[in-house]
Amino acid sequence: MPRKLKEPVFDDDNPEWTEEDFAKATRFEGVKMKDLTPAMLATVRNARGPQKAPTKIAVSIRLSPDVVAHFKAKGPGWQARIDDALRKVAKLKAS
Repeated sequence: MPRKLKEPVFDDDNPEWTEEDFAKATRFEGVKMKDLTPAMLATVRNARGPQKAPTKIAVSIRLSPDVVAHFKAKGPGWQARIDDALRKVAKLKAS
């Protein structure tokens, strides 16, 4: 019995590469894809541009569920809004 050919799957989140995409991609001259080592790939993954804003400090803080719900209800950026609110309180206490 012949196998059924699968229909191609198109994914908007992962479109097919264009010539421009290939031109912008990192090249490893003289290296075949199967010969790439984890060390070679690590150089690409860690290549990051300069910070656009001062680095913030990652902390873990426990907040009341109603406080988190209030900030999340206003959509993406809720953590930045909490940061802004805490900044305002910190400035009031410093003066």
